[in-house]
This record gives sequence, structure tokens and C-alpha cells, in this order.
Amino acid sequence: IVVILVGVGTSLYAFGIILEALVDGHLRELLGRRRMQRRIDRMEGHVIVCGWGRVGSAIARFIAGAGADVVVIDRDAERIGTVPHPSVLGDIADDEVLRRAGIERARVVVAALETDADNLFATVSARALRGSDLVIIARARTESSEPKLRRAGADRVVNPQRLGGDRMAAFALQPHVVDFLDVIMHDGSLEIRLEEAAIVADSPLAGRTLAESRLTETTGALLVAIRDPDGSFTSNPAPTTRLAAGHVLIAVGSAPQLAALVTATGG
Repeated sequence: IVVILVGVGTSLYAFGIILEALVDGHLRELLGRRRMQRRIDRMEGHVIVCGWGRVGSAIARFIAGAGADVVVIDRDAERIGTVPHPSVLGDIADDEVLRRAGIERARVVVAALETDADNLFATVSARALRGSDLVIIARARTESSEPKLRRAGADRVVNPQRLGGDRMAAFALQPHVVDFLDVIMHDGSLEIRLEEAAIVADSPLAGRTLAESRLTETTGALLVAIRDPDGSFTSNPAPTTRLAAGHVLIAVGSAPQLAALVTATGG
């Protein structure tokens, strides 16, 4: 009898330890998720990345490295556990998942899922929830999917395979130019980088020429191009170029110079 009682007691004790560990682990996970959700709820102007694969993880790493807030959505519980950024576990087909990621306050949604069908669905869902004030960037694996994604509401469609081919060709023809652009855009080892600054409706520069604005003299940033509201570019704009609301200035300079440029445009 003593042996039986000891055996039962040992079993109950072991079961209690296992149950406590399971409850404690579940509770920690639940509290961690609640803290993360509160953090997401406080975000404004963040970027939502749909999909934590090779492409999605690279996108999130670059965005976070640039100092912007990022939220990752993935339906795979094991993968979402490896995400070092605020994240939401769920299927993009569920609108509530996008709402939990803060789509009402987000600036950009990146659809970087594995299939074009998933990215098409993510694009349609995001556009339906927010309308035209949300920027949507979608990944396309095939060229035939690109026009479909644009019709679904994507502002930009990126084909990583084609970009990879273009990049390899550029290395073959202009390796030093490509290396220089990589350093400016991604490396950060040089003091200079590229930046864009929009001319808004109430900007003090709207209606003035570049000569009148004296942007280079006052900020030190070098203006390399202007993008018109119709999407066309004017490279190396002349001093007589008149600025207007909707123009986007593209400039190169140091961080303080570019910050001064953004301030000068009223951004």
C-alpha cells in the first residue's frame, strides 16, 4: 500500500509540475501577445509586411533598420515565433487580422506572400479596408500577375526575379555605379544618402522657382531630380523650374542636409 501511495503521489506531483509549466508558458505567451498588441495599437504611419518568408523578412529588416515601425503578419505559428518585430498571427483572408495589425493607421502595406494568388487577395483586402490613402506594394512571381495586382489596387508591383536579373546585368556593365548606389541606399557607411521630399499644398516653396527657393544654398542638399504629379521625372532640373504642389524632390546629401530639405518643403 505504501508503495502504491508513493507511486500515486509521485505521479500526481509530476502531473502538477507539468500542468503548472503548461499554464505558466501559456500565460506568458498570452501576456506577451497582449503587450505586443498594445504596442501595435499605439503605432501611427507604420508599415505592415504580409508574409515572413525570405522576401518578407528582408523587407522588414530594411524598414526597421531605417528607423520605421513595422508589423509582420504570418499564418504560420512557428515562423511568427521567430519574428523580432511586432507581429500578428493569422490569415490575411481575415480582415480582423489586418485590423489587429493597425491597417487603419498604417502608411504602407507590403504583400510579400509566397503565391501571387495570396498577394492578390491581400491587395484586395487592404484596399477595401482603407481606400486610396494607403500605399500598397505587392510581390509578383510571374509577369502575367503584375497587371492583375495593379487592377486589384496595388500602387507598386515588384517582381524579385526580374529585379535580380536587372541587378546582375547592371553589375556586369556598371559595377561601380551599382556599388555606390548600394552604399547610399542600404549600407549606411557613407555620410550621404538619397531622400525624397514632397511639396505639399501649403508649402512655402509652392509657386517659386528653384533659383528663388535657394534650396541647395540653404540646406546643402543636392537636388538630382523632380517627380511630377503625373509620374514623370525631370533630372538635373534647371534653376528656372517652378515648384508646385504634388512635386516630389529627390536629393542627395548628409542626414542633416536632407532633414533641412524636408523642413524647407514644409514636410
